[in-house]
Amino acid sequence: MNIGKTVATQTWQEMTHGSHVFKAGNAVEFPTGDWRSHKPLFLEEKCKQCMLCFLACPDSSIPVNAEGKIEGFDYDFCKGCLVCKAVCPFNAIESEGV
Repeated sequence: MNIGKTVATQTWQEMTHGSHVFKAGNAVEFPTGDWRSHKPLFLEEKCKQCMLCFLACPDSSIPVNAEGKIEGFDYDFCKGCLVCKAVCPFNAIESEGV
């Protein structure tokens, strides 16, 4: 792989092999939130801090603050799957189309 070339100028032989992860834990380097087609909206007044949304989120896009409470979403990485909304028993998450 030739790091100095852009993908547009690389030959297929120089490109990174698909589905190979060369460095573990590098997802934070690749914001993917712009893929989102739905945007979850956090309704703090309805939230009971049960943490079901935090546990269900496949992208770790629901940060927890120093007090152990959810305050919203990290939209840089949220892909809008709305699993968080589906598991919330208090309807503390709504959504809007993007």
